[in-house]
Amino acid sequence: MDRLVAADMVRVAALVSLLVGLPAYGGIAGAVFFLVLGGTVVPRAFSAPAALDATYCLTILVAAWAAVLDWYLAVPWLDVVVHAAATGLIAALVQFVLVRVGTASAAETALRFPRTAVAVLTTATGTALAVVWELGEWYGHTYLDSRIQVGYDDTIGDLAAGMVGALVAGIALGSGLLLRGARR
Repeated sequence: MDRLVAADMVRVAALVSLLVGLPAYGGIAGAVFFLVLGGTVVPRAFSAPAALDATYCLTILVAAWAAVLDWYLAVPWLDVVVHAAATGLIAALVQFVLVRVGTASAAETALRFPRTAVAVLTTATGTALAVVWELGEWYGHTYLDSRIQVGYDDTIGDLAAGMVGALVAGIALGSGLLLRGARR
């Protein structure tokens, strides 16, 4: 970790977003940007591949600004696209970290069908994380700020998009596409 990588600029942008977003948009925005800043440190801490690091960090930062600036209300389809991309990339990063720390091992199934196993595990991880996110949105809407957009159609659409995004990310991860530029 002694050299700068492209995603380090996104991490700087996440820090600036927190410093600007908290006073300009309030506590909920500050919490969102704090979460994003913490999230952008994870791929750096685990030496994630450059492609995964940069796309993940940029996606979660754009997702945060889209929420704070109400882009999801102005461009209704953007919510589904961002849920698909963010959930997929978060699931891929979680899978990468689990393998990196030795929690997820190459089980017999993974040894015989590595691409399939990675796709299934990443999809399952992304789906579980999407459910946790939707519970967080509900909690935020119910107890923190009623402007947080929730509803049956929104939740089901977000979960479906997240599942599809996680599947695509799992296929990309299994094929090595998101592993290019891996650092040791």
